[in-house]
Amino acid sequence: MDSPQAKKTGLNLPAGMSETSLRLETFSGSTFRAVTNLGSPRTISNLSASPSKSSSCSDRFIPCRSSSRLHTFGLIDKGSPLKEGGNEVYSRLLRAELFGSDFGSFSNAGPGSPMSPSKNMLRFKTESSGPNSPYSPSILGYDNGFSSETSTPPKPPRKVPKTPHKVLDAPSLQDDFYLNLVDWSSQNVLAVGLGTCVYLWSASNSKVTKLCDLGPNDGVCSVQWTREGSFISIGTNLGQVQVWDGTQCKKVRTMGGHQTRTGVLAWNSRTLASGSRDRNILQHDLRVQNDFVSKLIGHKSEVCGLKWSHDDRELASGGNDNQLLVWNHHSQQPALRLTEHTAAVKAIAWSPHQSGLLASGGGTADRCIRFWNTTNGHQLNSVDTGSQVCNLAWSKNVNEIVSTHGYSQNQIMVWKYPSMTKVATLTGHSMRVLYLAMSPDGQTIVTGAGDETLRFWNVFPSMKTPTPVRDTGLWSLGRTQIR
Repeated sequence: MDSPQAKKTGLNLPAGMSETSLRLETFSGSTFRAVTNLGSPRTISNLSASPSKSSSCSDRFIPCRSSSRLHTFGLIDKGSPLKEGGNEVYSRLLRAELFGSDFGSFSNAGPGSPMSPSKNMLRFKTESSGPNSPYSPSILGYDNGFSSETSTPPKPPRKVPKTPHKVLDAPSLQDDFYLNLVDWSSQNVLAVGLGTCVYLWSASNSKVTKLCDLGPNDGVCSVQWTREGSFISIGTNLGQVQVWDGTQCKKVRTMGGHQTRTGVLAWNSRTLASGSRDRNILQHDLRVQNDFVSKLIGHKSEVCGLKWSHDDRELASGGNDNQLLVWNHHSQQPALRLTEHTAAVKAIAWSPHQSGLLASGGGTADRCIRFWNTTNGHQLNSVDTGSQVCNLAWSKNVNEIVSTHGYSQNQIMVWKYPSMTKVATLTGHSMRVLYLAMSPDGQTIVTGAGDETLRFWNVFPSMKTPTPVRDTGLWSLGRTQIR
Protein backbone atom coordinates (compact mmCIF):
# COMPACT_ATOMS: atom_id res chain seq x y z
CA MET A 1 0.00 0.00 0.00
CA ASP A 2 1.38 3.39 -0.97
CA SER A 3 2.39 5.76 1.78
CA PRO A 4 0.80 9.18 2.12
CA GLN A 5 4.10 10.75 1.06
CA ALA A 6 4.11 8.79 -2.10
CA LYS A 7 0.56 9.75 -2.89
CA LYS A 8 1.31 13.35 -2.25
CA THR A 9 4.38 13.68 -4.36
CA GLY A 10 3.70 10.96 -6.93
CA LEU A 11 7.10 9.37 -6.20
CA ASN A 12 7.94 5.90 -4.98
CA LEU A 13 10.35 6.50 -2.15
CA PRO A 14 12.74 3.80 -0.87
CA ALA A 15 12.14 2.50 2.62
CA GLY A 16 13.57 4.80 5.25
CA MET A 17 13.46 7.94 3.06
CA SER A 18 11.07 10.68 4.12
CA GLU A 19 9.49 13.35 2.02
CA THR A 20 11.61 16.00 3.67
CA SER A 21 14.80 14.37 2.52
CA LEU A 22 13.88 14.86 -1.11
CA ARG A 23 13.00 18.08 -2.85
CA LEU A 24 12.07 18.73 -6.44
CA GLU A 25 13.44 21.78 -8.10
CA THR A 26 11.43 22.79 -11.10
CA PHE A 27 13.02 24.65 -13.96
CA SER A 28 11.74 26.30 -17.05
CA GLY A 29 9.99 23.97 -19.42
CA SER A 30 9.36 20.48 -18.17
CA THR A 31 12.85 19.56 -16.91
CA PHE A 32 13.36 18.92 -13.25
CA ARG A 33 15.96 17.21 -11.08
CA ALA A 34 15.86 15.27 -7.86
CA VAL A 35 18.20 16.24 -5.08
CA THR A 36 18.77 14.19 -1.97
CA ASN A 37 19.81 15.46 1.40
CA LEU A 38 21.59 12.28 2.45
CA GLY A 39 25.02 13.59 3.24
CA SER A 40 26.03 16.37 0.89
CA PRO A 41 23.52 17.40 -1.81
CA ARG A 42 24.15 15.40 -5.00
CA THR A 43 22.45 15.33 -8.38
CA ILE A 44 21.17 11.86 -9.18
CA SER A 45 19.65 12.26 -12.60
CA ASN A 46 18.33 14.71 -15.12
CA LEU A 47 15.04 13.64 -16.57
CA SER A 48 13.07 14.97 -19.50
CA ALA A 49 9.34 14.51 -19.70
CA SER A 50 6.96 15.29 -22.48
CA PRO A 51 4.61 18.26 -21.84
CA SER A 52 1.64 15.97 -22.00
CA LYS A 53 2.95 13.84 -19.14
CA SER A 54 4.44 16.52 -16.98
CA SER A 55 1.86 16.00 -14.26
CA SER A 56 2.47 12.24 -13.89
CA CYS A 57 6.22 11.51 -13.59
CA SER A 58 8.25 8.63 -12.13
CA ASP A 59 11.71 8.32 -10.74
CA ARG A 60 14.72 6.01 -11.14
CA PHE A 61 17.14 5.03 -8.42
CA ILE A 62 20.65 4.76 -9.94
CA PRO A 63 23.20 3.75 -7.34
CA CYS A 64 26.89 4.59 -7.58
CA ARG A 65 29.05 1.44 -7.39
CA SER A 66 32.04 3.21 -5.88
CA SER A 67 30.10 4.44 -2.85
CA SER A 68 27.45 1.73 -2.47
CA ARG A 69 27.98 -1.12 -0.06
CA LEU A 70 26.20 -3.83 -2.01
CA HIS A 71 27.29 -6.57 0.38
CA THR A 72 24.98 -5.07 3.03
CA PHE A 73 22.00 -5.96 0.88
CA GLY A 74 22.81 -9.67 1.20
CA LEU A 75 22.54 -10.20 -2.54
CA ILE A 76 25.34 -12.73 -2.75
CA ASP A 77 25.31 -14.31 0.66
CA LYS A 78 22.58 -16.68 -0.34
CA GLY A 79 23.63 -19.51 -2.59
CA SER A 80 21.31 -20.61 -5.27
CA PRO A 81 19.07 -23.42 -4.07
CA LEU A 82 20.22 -26.84 -5.14
CA LYS A 83 18.10 -28.82 -7.43
CA GLU A 84 16.39 -31.86 -6.13
CA GLY A 85 18.86 -34.71 -5.97
CA GLY A 86 21.86 -32.34 -6.38
CA ASN A 87 25.19 -32.78 -4.70
CA GLU A 88 26.43 -29.87 -2.61
CA VAL A 89 30.08 -30.99 -2.65
CA TYR A 90 30.07 -31.32 -6.44
CA SER A 91 28.49 -27.90 -6.76
CA ARG A 92 31.19 -26.31 -4.62
CA LEU A 93 33.94 -27.96 -6.66
CA LEU A 94 32.34 -26.91 -9.93
CA ARG A 95 31.87 -23.36 -8.68
CA ALA A 96 35.49 -23.21 -7.55
CA GLU A 97 36.72 -24.50 -10.92
CA LEU A 98 34.65 -22.04 -12.92
CA PHE A 99 34.93 -18.90 -10.82
CA GLY A 100 37.94 -19.41 -8.59
CA SER A 101 38.50 -20.73 -5.12
CA ASP A 102 37.56 -17.40 -3.51
CA PHE A 103 34.14 -17.21 -5.15
CA GLY A 104 32.38 -18.46 -2.05
CA SER A 105 33.88 -15.77 0.15
CA PHE A 106 32.36 -12.74 -1.55
CA SER A 107 30.29 -11.96 1.54
CA ASN A 108 33.42 -10.82 3.35
CA ALA A 109 33.92 -8.16 0.69
CA GLY A 110 37.38 -7.29 1.85
CA PRO A 111 39.77 -5.10 -0.09
CA GLY A 112 40.73 -8.01 -2.31
CA SER A 113 37.26 -9.33 -3.02
CA PRO A 114 35.59 -9.04 -6.41
CA MET A 115 33.05 -6.61 -4.92
CA SER A 116 35.83 -4.14 -4.23
CA PRO A 117 36.39 -1.47 -6.89
CA SER A 118 40.08 -2.50 -6.91
CA LYS A 119 39.17 -5.58 -8.98
CA ASN A 120 37.24 -6.03 -12.17
CA MET A 121 34.58 -8.64 -12.69
CA LEU A 122 35.98 -9.37 -16.15
CA ARG A 123 39.72 -8.94 -16.45
CA PHE A 124 42.28 -9.72 -19.11
CA LYS A 125 44.97 -10.93 -16.74
CA THR A 126 44.20 -13.66 -14.28
CA GLU A 127 45.96 -13.98 -10.97
CA SER A 128 48.15 -16.85 -9.91
CA SER A 129 46.32 -17.34 -6.62
CA GLY A 130 43.56 -19.32 -8.30
CA PRO A 131 43.21 -21.66 -11.22
CA ASN A 132 44.09 -20.07 -14.53
CA SER A 133 41.34 -21.67 -16.59
CA PRO A 134 38.38 -24.00 -16.23
CA TYR A 135 40.73 -26.73 -17.43
CA SER A 136 43.08 -26.43 -14.50
CA PRO A 137 45.04 -29.63 -13.86
CA SER A 138 43.76 -29.71 -10.28
CA ILE A 139 40.07 -30.40 -9.74
CA LEU A 140 40.34 -28.61 -6.42
CA GLY A 141 41.67 -25.48 -8.10
CA TYR A 142 45.03 -25.47 -6.31
CA ASP A 143 47.71 -23.39 -7.96
CA ASN A 144 50.47 -25.61 -9.27
CA GLY A 145 52.80 -22.74 -10.21
CA PHE A 146 52.27 -22.98 -13.97
CA SER A 147 50.00 -20.89 -16.14
CA SER A 148 47.88 -23.07 -18.36
CA GLU A 149 47.09 -20.05 -20.50
CA THR A 150 50.67 -19.21 -21.39
CA SER A 151 52.51 -22.52 -21.04
CA THR A 152 52.74 -24.89 -23.96
CA PRO A 153 52.80 -28.67 -23.76
CA PRO A 154 56.33 -30.03 -23.27
CA LYS A 155 58.08 -30.89 -26.50
CA PRO A 156 58.73 -34.57 -27.03
CA PRO A 157 62.40 -35.52 -26.79
CA ARG A 158 64.30 -35.14 -30.03
CA LYS A 159 64.67 -38.43 -31.84
CA VAL A 160 68.26 -39.45 -32.51
CA PRO A 161 68.91 -42.44 -34.78
CA LYS A 162 70.37 -45.29 -32.76
CA THR A 163 72.39 -46.80 -35.58
CA PRO A 164 75.12 -45.27 -37.77
CA HIS A 165 74.10 -44.47 -41.32
CA LYS A 166 77.60 -45.18 -42.62
CA VAL A 167 80.43 -47.47 -41.52
CA LEU A 168 83.96 -47.35 -42.93
CA ASP A 169 86.62 -49.99 -42.35
CA ALA A 170 89.79 -48.35 -41.06
CA PRO A 171 92.58 -50.98 -40.95
CA SER A 172 95.45 -50.24 -38.58
CA LEU A 173 93.53 -47.56 -36.67
CA GLN A 174 95.44 -47.60 -33.41
CA ASP A 175 93.89 -48.26 -30.02
CA ASP A 176 95.93 -45.60 -28.19
CA PHE A 177 94.21 -43.18 -25.80
CA TYR A 178 96.87 -40.47 -26.26
CA LEU A 179 96.64 -40.14 -30.05
CA ASN A 180 94.30 -37.99 -32.16
CA LEU A 181 93.98 -39.59 -35.58
CA VAL A 182 90.67 -38.29 -37.03
CA ASP A 183 89.65 -34.78 -38.10
CA TRP A 184 86.93 -33.36 -40.40
CA SER A 185 87.69 -30.23 -42.40
CA SER A 186 85.44 -27.27 -43.13
CA GLN A 187 85.58 -28.35 -46.79
CA ASN A 188 83.91 -31.67 -45.91
CA VAL A 189 86.99 -33.88 -46.14
CA LEU A 190 87.80 -36.43 -43.45
CA ALA A 191 91.44 -37.10 -42.59
CA VAL A 192 92.41 -40.36 -40.90
CA GLY A 193 95.82 -41.54 -39.76
CA LEU A 194 96.27 -45.27 -40.35
CA GLY A 195 99.66 -46.63 -39.37
CA THR A 196 102.28 -44.72 -41.33
CA CYS A 197 99.79 -43.17 -43.79
CA VAL A 198 97.21 -40.38 -43.86
CA TYR A 199 94.08 -40.88 -45.99
CA LEU A 200 91.57 -38.27 -47.07
CA TRP A 201 87.93 -39.27 -47.56
CA SER A 202 85.60 -36.84 -49.31
CA ALA A 203 82.16 -36.85 -47.72
CA SER A 204 80.67 -35.39 -50.90
CA ASN A 205 81.54 -38.23 -53.25
CA SER A 206 83.15 -40.88 -50.99
CA LYS A 207 86.44 -40.57 -52.87
CA VAL A 208 89.49 -41.80 -50.95
CA THR A 209 92.91 -40.17 -51.48
CA LYS A 210 96.21 -41.26 -49.95
CA LEU A 211 97.87 -38.05 -48.77
CA CYS A 212 101.24 -39.36 -47.56
CA ASP A 213 103.26 -42.28 -46.23
CA LEU A 214 105.81 -41.50 -43.53
CA GLY A 215 107.81 -44.67 -44.15
CA PRO A 216 108.66 -47.67 -42.01
CA ASN A 217 110.60 -45.70 -39.41
CA ASP A 218 107.86 -43.26 -38.47
CA GLY A 219 104.12 -43.22 -37.78
CA VAL A 220 101.15 -40.89 -37.65
CA CYS A 221 100.19 -39.74 -34.15
CA SER A 222 97.85 -36.79 -34.84
CA VAL A 223 96.11 -34.93 -37.66
CA GLN A 224 94.50 -31.47 -37.62
CA TRP A 225 93.01 -29.33 -40.39
CA THR A 226 93.34 -25.56 -40.49
CA ARG A 227 90.09 -23.69 -39.95
CA GLU A 228 89.87 -22.88 -43.64
CA GLY A 229 90.24 -26.56 -44.49
CA SER A 230 92.96 -26.19 -47.11
CA PHE A 231 96.02 -27.34 -45.15
CA ILE A 232 96.48 -30.20 -42.74
CA SER A 233 99.11 -30.68 -40.05
CA ILE A 234 100.45 -34.11 -39.11
CA GLY A 235 102.20 -35.01 -35.87
CA THR A 236 104.63 -37.89 -36.18
CA ASN A 237 106.08 -40.51 -33.88
CA LEU A 238 109.54 -38.96 -34.23
CA GLY A 239 108.32 -35.60 -32.90
CA GLN A 240 108.00 -33.74 -36.18
CA VAL A 241 105.12 -31.52 -37.29
CA GLN A 242 104.43 -31.61 -41.02
CA VAL A 243 102.10 -29.26 -42.90
CA TRP A 244 100.52 -30.47 -46.14
CA ASP A 245 98.39 -28.89 -48.85
CA GLY A 246 95.28 -31.06 -48.74
CA THR A 247 94.12 -30.06 -52.23
CA GLN A 248 97.36 -30.71 -54.11
CA CYS A 249 98.67 -33.40 -51.74
CA LYS A 250 102.01 -31.65 -51.37
CA LYS A 251 104.08 -31.14 -48.24
CA VAL A 252 104.54 -27.47 -47.43
CA ARG A 253 106.83 -27.57 -44.41
CA THR A 254 108.38 -29.78 -41.73
CA MET A 255 109.02 -28.38 -38.26
CA GLY A 256 110.93 -29.96 -35.40
CA GLY A 257 111.29 -29.14 -31.72
CA HIS A 258 109.78 -32.10 -29.91
CA GLN A 259 111.93 -34.92 -28.57
CA THR A 260 109.36 -37.65 -29.02
CA ARG A 261 105.92 -38.33 -30.48
CA THR A 262 103.53 -35.42 -31.15
CA GLY A 263 100.15 -36.74 -30.13
CA VAL A 264 97.95 -33.65 -30.35
CA LEU A 265 97.68 -30.54 -32.56
CA ALA A 266 95.50 -27.40 -32.46
CA TRP A 267 95.22 -24.57 -34.97
CA ASN A 268 93.98 -21.08 -34.27
CA SER A 269 93.65 -18.36 -36.90
CA ARG A 270 97.40 -17.82 -37.26
CA THR A 271 99.48 -20.35 -35.33
CA LEU A 272 99.67 -24.08 -34.65
CA ALA A 273 100.12 -25.55 -31.16
CA SER A 274 101.53 -29.04 -30.73
CA GLY A 275 101.68 -31.23 -27.63
CA SER A 276 104.05 -34.08 -27.09
CA ARG A 277 105.09 -36.90 -24.83
CA ASP A 278 108.07 -34.71 -23.88
CA ARG A 279 105.51 -32.71 -21.77
CA ASN A 280 106.01 -29.51 -23.77
CA ILE A 281 103.66 -27.42 -25.91
CA LEU A 282 105.21 -25.65 -28.90
CA GLN A 283 103.76 -22.74 -30.84
CA HIS A 284 104.49 -22.78 -34.57
CA ASP A 285 104.06 -19.91 -37.01
CA LEU A 286 104.39 -20.73 -40.71
CA ARG A 287 105.30 -17.11 -41.44
CA VAL A 288 108.43 -17.44 -39.31
CA GLN A 289 111.49 -19.39 -40.37
CA ASN A 290 112.09 -20.90 -36.94
CA ASP A 291 110.55 -24.28 -36.09
CA PHE A 292 108.61 -22.76 -33.20
CA VAL A 293 108.11 -19.31 -31.75
CA SER A 294 107.41 -20.20 -28.11
CA LYS A 295 107.45 -23.12 -25.69
CA LEU A 296 104.86 -23.62 -22.96
CA ILE A 297 106.10 -25.64 -20.00
CA GLY A 298 103.64 -26.68 -17.32
CA HIS A 299 102.66 -30.32 -17.62
CA LYS A 300 104.50 -33.06 -15.76
CA SER A 301 103.51 -35.85 -18.15
CA GLU A 302 102.46 -36.36 -21.77
CA VAL A 303 100.22 -33.70 -23.30
CA CYS A 304 97.20 -35.44 -24.84
CA GLY A 305 94.52 -32.71 -25.10
CA LEU A 306 94.84 -29.31 -26.77
CA LYS A 307 92.16 -26.81 -27.89
CA TRP A 308 92.09 -23.09 -28.71
CA SER A 309 89.13 -20.99 -27.65
CA HIS A 310 86.98 -19.64 -30.47
CA ASP A 311 88.33 -16.10 -29.98
CA ASP A 312 91.97 -17.35 -30.05
CA ARG A 313 92.66 -15.78 -26.66
CA GLU A 314 93.03 -18.92 -24.56
CA LEU A 315 94.58 -22.33 -25.08
CA ALA A 316 93.45 -25.27 -22.94
CA SER A 317 95.75 -28.25 -22.52
CA GLY A 318 95.23 -31.58 -20.78
CA GLY A 319 97.83 -34.09 -19.77
CA ASN A 320 98.49 -37.50 -18.35
CA ASP A 321 99.35 -35.70 -15.11
CA ASN A 322 95.58 -35.23 -14.53
CA GLN A 323 95.94 -31.47 -14.97
CA LEU A 324 93.93 -29.06 -17.08
CA LEU A 325 95.86 -25.88 -17.86
CA VAL A 326 94.58 -22.69 -19.47
CA TRP A 327 97.13 -20.41 -21.16
CA ASN A 328 96.79 -16.81 -22.33
CA HIS A 329 97.89 -16.02 -25.85
CA HIS A 330 100.47 -13.53 -24.54
CA SER A 331 101.89 -15.50 -21.59
CA GLN A 332 104.17 -18.50 -21.27
CA GLN A 333 102.85 -19.37 -17.81
CA PRO A 334 99.45 -21.00 -17.30
CA ALA A 335 96.75 -18.58 -16.23
CA LEU A 336 94.74 -21.41 -14.64
CA ARG A 337 95.84 -24.73 -13.22
CA LEU A 338 92.81 -26.96 -12.65
CA THR A 339 93.57 -30.16 -10.76
CA GLU A 340 90.14 -31.62 -9.90
CA HIS A 341 90.42 -34.49 -12.39
CA THR A 342 91.82 -37.75 -11.05
CA ALA A 343 92.86 -39.25 -14.39
CA ALA A 344 94.36 -38.17 -17.71
CA VAL A 345 92.60 -35.25 -19.40
CA LYS A 346 92.32 -35.80 -23.14
CA ALA A 347 88.75 -34.59 -23.80
CA ILE A 348 88.61 -30.79 -24.03
CA ALA A 349 85.98 -28.58 -25.72
CA TRP A 350 85.21 -24.84 -25.67
CA SER A 351 81.56 -23.84 -25.87
CA PRO A 352 80.62 -21.92 -29.05
CA HIS A 353 77.56 -20.50 -27.26
CA GLN A 354 79.11 -18.98 -24.13
CA SER A 355 82.45 -17.23 -23.84
CA GLY A 356 84.80 -18.68 -21.24
CA LEU A 357 82.87 -21.96 -20.84
CA LEU A 358 85.20 -24.95 -21.02
CA ALA A 359 84.33 -28.65 -20.78
CA SER A 360 86.83 -31.37 -19.91
CA GLY A 361 86.67 -35.12 -19.39
CA GLY A 362 88.79 -37.48 -17.30
CA GLY A 363 90.07 -40.97 -17.93
CA THR A 364 89.19 -44.31 -16.39
CA ALA A 365 89.88 -43.36 -12.77
CA ASP A 366 87.89 -40.12 -13.07
CA ARG A 367 85.02 -40.69 -15.58
CA CYS A 368 83.68 -37.16 -15.03
CA ILE A 369 82.78 -34.34 -17.39
CA ARG A 370 83.55 -31.04 -15.69
CA PHE A 371 82.53 -27.55 -16.75
CA TRP A 372 84.65 -24.50 -15.96
CA ASN A 373 84.35 -20.75 -16.02
CA THR A 374 87.80 -19.76 -17.22
CA THR A 375 87.20 -16.14 -16.26
CA ASN A 376 87.47 -16.93 -12.56
CA GLY A 377 88.55 -20.59 -12.59
CA HIS A 378 85.42 -21.87 -10.87
CA GLN A 379 84.04 -25.32 -11.57
CA LEU A 380 80.41 -24.96 -12.67
CA ASN A 381 79.32 -28.58 -12.73
CA SER A 382 80.57 -32.14 -12.67
CA VAL A 383 78.83 -35.23 -14.07
CA ASP A 384 79.97 -38.80 -13.48
CA THR A 385 79.47 -40.62 -16.80
CA GLY A 386 80.35 -44.07 -15.48
CA SER A 387 83.16 -44.72 -17.96
CA GLN A 388 86.35 -43.28 -19.38
CA VAL A 389 85.81 -39.97 -21.21
CA CYS A 390 87.77 -39.98 -24.48
CA ASN A 391 86.38 -36.99 -26.42
CA LEU A 392 84.05 -34.02 -26.09
CA ALA A 393 82.51 -31.83 -28.80
CA TRP A 394 79.92 -29.06 -28.57
CA SER A 395 77.16 -28.75 -31.13
CA LYS A 396 77.25 -25.40 -32.90
CA ASN A 397 73.55 -25.65 -33.79
CA VAL A 398 72.04 -26.31 -30.36
CA ASN A 399 73.33 -26.02 -26.80
CA GLU A 400 74.27 -29.68 -26.49
CA ILE A 401 77.49 -31.62 -26.08
CA VAL A 402 78.51 -35.09 -27.25
CA SER A 403 80.96 -37.34 -25.43
CA THR A 404 82.62 -40.60 -26.42
CA HIS A 405 83.69 -43.20 -23.90
CA GLY A 406 85.96 -46.12 -23.35
CA TYR A 407 86.07 -48.62 -20.53
CA SER A 408 83.75 -50.06 -19.80
CA GLN A 409 80.73 -49.27 -21.95
CA ASN A 410 82.28 -47.88 -25.19
CA GLN A 411 79.25 -45.63 -25.69
CA ILE A 412 78.51 -42.27 -27.32
CA MET A 413 76.34 -39.89 -25.32
CA VAL A 414 74.53 -36.68 -26.25
CA TRP A 415 73.81 -34.27 -23.40
CA LYS A 416 71.65 -31.17 -23.14
CA TYR A 417 73.43 -28.27 -21.47
CA PRO A 418 73.20 -26.93 -18.78
CA SER A 419 70.74 -29.47 -17.36
CA MET A 420 73.01 -32.34 -18.51
CA THR A 421 70.03 -34.53 -19.25
CA LYS A 422 70.76 -37.36 -21.65
CA VAL A 423 69.40 -36.86 -25.14
CA ALA A 424 70.71 -40.14 -26.53
CA THR A 425 73.07 -43.01 -25.80
CA LEU A 426 74.56 -44.73 -28.85
CA THR A 427 76.40 -48.02 -28.92
CA GLY A 428 77.99 -50.05 -31.68
CA HIS A 429 81.75 -49.95 -31.21
CA SER A 430 83.25 -53.05 -29.66
CA MET A 431 86.25 -51.15 -28.28
CA ARG A 432 86.71 -47.77 -26.63
CA VAL A 433 85.70 -44.83 -28.80
CA LEU A 434 88.97 -42.91 -28.93
CA TYR A 435 88.34 -40.60 -31.89
CA LEU A 436 85.66 -38.03 -32.65
CA ALA A 437 85.12 -35.39 -35.34
CA MET A 438 82.15 -33.30 -36.49
CA SER A 439 80.90 -32.46 -39.97
CA PRO A 440 81.00 -28.84 -41.19
CA ASP A 441 77.21 -28.46 -40.95
CA GLY A 442 77.29 -29.65 -37.33
CA GLN A 443 74.74 -32.43 -37.81
CA THR A 444 76.90 -35.52 -38.18
CA ILE A 445 79.70 -36.91 -36.06
CA VAL A 446 82.20 -39.61 -36.96
CA THR A 447 83.66 -41.87 -34.30
CA GLY A 448 86.64 -44.16 -34.49
CA ALA A 449 87.75 -47.01 -32.27
CA GLY A 450 90.32 -49.73 -31.93
CA ASP A 451 87.84 -52.08 -33.60
CA GLU A 452 89.15 -50.45 -36.83
CA THR A 453 85.85 -48.90 -37.86
CA LEU A 454 84.66 -45.36 -38.46
CA ARG A 455 80.96 -44.84 -37.79
CA PHE A 456 78.89 -41.87 -38.92
CA TRP A 457 75.97 -40.78 -36.72
CA ASN A 458 73.29 -38.12 -37.25
CA VAL A 459 72.95 -36.68 -33.77
CA PHE A 460 72.27 -32.93 -34.06
CA PRO A 461 69.59 -30.93 -35.89
CA SER A 462 70.44 -28.35 -38.50
CA MET A 463 70.74 -24.72 -37.54
CA LYS A 464 68.00 -23.48 -39.90
CA THR A 465 65.36 -26.15 -39.35
CA PRO A 466 65.28 -27.56 -35.79
CA THR A 467 63.51 -30.71 -36.93
CA PRO A 468 64.76 -34.18 -36.05
CA VAL A 469 67.58 -35.35 -38.24
CA ARG A 470 66.86 -38.19 -40.59
CA ASP A 471 68.55 -41.53 -40.93
CA THR A 472 69.33 -40.97 -44.61
CA GLY A 473 72.13 -38.74 -45.78
CA LEU A 474 74.43 -38.12 -48.66
CA TRP A 475 76.03 -41.51 -48.25
CA SER A 476 74.44 -44.83 -48.99
CA LEU A 477 74.06 -47.35 -46.22
CA GLY A 478 76.63 -50.05 -46.11
CA ARG A 479 80.19 -50.73 -45.16
CA THR A 480 83.19 -49.73 -47.23
CA GLN A 481 86.92 -49.34 -46.73
CA ILE A 482 88.70 -46.06 -46.34
CA ARG A 483 91.74 -47.43 -48.13
